[in-house]
Amino acid sequence: MNLAHELAPFNLPPALSAVLLAQEQQLIQLNAEQVQFNAEREQLTEQVQQQAAELKYRELKIAALKEQLIYLLRMRYGVKSDALNAAQRDLFEETIASDIAAVEAAIAAAACGPQRPKFKPPRQPRTQAGRQPLPAHLTRHEMYHEPLSCQCGQCGNALVKIGEDISEQLDMEPAHFWVNRHHRPQYACRACETVTAAPVEPTLIEGGMATSAVLAWVMISKYVDHLPLYRVSEIATRSGVTLAQSTLSSWVGTIGFNLQPLADRLKALLLLPGVALHADETPVQQLDPGKGKTHRSYLWAYRSNDLDDQQRQIVVFDYQTGRSGAHARHFLGTWQGSLMVDDYSGYKALFAQGQVIELGCWAHARRKFKDLYEANQSPIAAGALARIGVLYAVEAEAKDFTPLQRQALRGKVAQPLLKEFQEWLSRTLLKVPAGSGTAKALTYSLRRWEALTRYAADGLLPIDNNPIENCFRPIAIGKKNWLFTGSEAAGQRAAAIQTLLATAKLNGLDPYAWLKDTLEKLPTWPNSRIDELLPLKPIVKDQEPSV
Repeated sequence: MNLAHELAPFNLPPALSAVLLAQEQQLIQLNAEQVQFNAEREQLTEQVQQQAAELKYRELKIAALKEQLIYLLRMRYGVKSDALNAAQRDLFEETIASDIAAVEAAIAAAACGPQRPKFKPPRQPRTQAGRQPLPAHLTRHEMYHEPLSCQCGQCGNALVKIGEDISEQLDMEPAHFWVNRHHRPQYACRACETVTAAPVEPTLIEGGMATSAVLAWVMISKYVDHLPLYRVSEIATRSGVTLAQSTLSSWVGTIGFNLQPLADRLKALLLLPGVALHADETPVQQLDPGKGKTHRSYLWAYRSNDLDDQQRQIVVFDYQTGRSGAHARHFLGTWQGSLMVDDYSGYKALFAQGQVIELGCWAHARRKFKDLYEANQSPIAAGALARIGVLYAVEAEAKDFTPLQRQALRGKVAQPLLKEFQEWLSRTLLKVPAGSGTAKALTYSLRRWEALTRYAADGLLPIDNNPIENCFRPIAIGKKNWLFTGSEAAGQRAAAIQTLLATAKLNGLDPYAWLKDTLEKLPTWPNSRIDELLPLKPIVKDQEPSV
């Protein structure tokens, strides 16, 4: 029923009925326009929401790309304390000559059988600024400079010495070589017709032309000074001595084989029952001769805990062809304790077994906020860095404390700070856009919170993994001079040599002096006294004072 039928009973004048009918049509039209307007408004509102969401996504994407760009620019042009150069050169440059020499040494050792010798060779304080006095142990060559005349240039009278001015200059002779000529006179007994002469001292390389000093110089040049063997050969050539690269490679292989028992012994000592260890790994390219290409291998490292005074200071390198967590499980074997690692998933299976407890690295957590702050000066990142800085200030205060004293300080100061820090992280995460760089940094710390805070409950547990990363820095520098390892055996020998030399430096020893002395002793050293050759300082067991 329409309006006309409703108005019929009232017998309204035609003019009034027409007006009412016209108003009805206008009302219907207005309602239709209102419906259309509402539909258009809903459509526009949906478009605005979609554009706002897209704009937010683009803003987050742009912010993430800016963070990534600034990070890459810093890695390319800035200080690269954590960056590794992609253009790697031969990490240990172990050529085929080294492999052959090692195999020959192994064959010779096996051939000797029971008649071989009892043992077949298997941080400094920071100096003050300014010029420092020259070391007192250096030889002084006294040089006197007298005036041209002993008479006064003004009046002609004799001069009288009233004092002298003494200054010192450092001098050297680079790569100074000389030859040791060994004379062994032979004496005969006419009565019994025998000949007597001084015996030839056993050497690591039988009939070799190099003394232990030269062999140690080659090894230190290669593994401590990061010089490829062809550069070592060039240094010798400048001094008029020809040392072929193949000869140097043969020396390296033979020495690596004979030093392996010492590296194995360091591993055994490292895995003695203890509180905590550090672990990390770095990639290394290995040559694949059959394909003419290289594939990625890894150099794993395991280090002792500096906070445990009863533990030897040891770092052991383990060369493996992959990054599987099985390598870490195989290396640690039945060892039990706390292991300081980064967030690499390969360790998760090890921790799932229960015998090893995970320790989180605060240096890695801090690095997330540091990258964020350097990318966009984020106040949230600045707040996190300030809180982490306070935690490290507690550790600096406890640097010279006993473990019990350190544990008491951590419980009194660090644990309340950590609780407040966790609450701040959780509150802040609710206020930042999901998926942003800030959210990722906050989530990283919260996700690993249990592992990150375990150190605060014990005075012997480390706060970060910096000690093991410091051991990797010399190798990272050396990787700029090499391209790949020659073989898996070459990488394993180099890992053993790096283990010994890095442990020597860790214990404050001169790697060259230790290696030279060890190479001299190895040929006749009894296996029962192998620990005396290790580059370690003796443990001094002082009674720990009470807190």
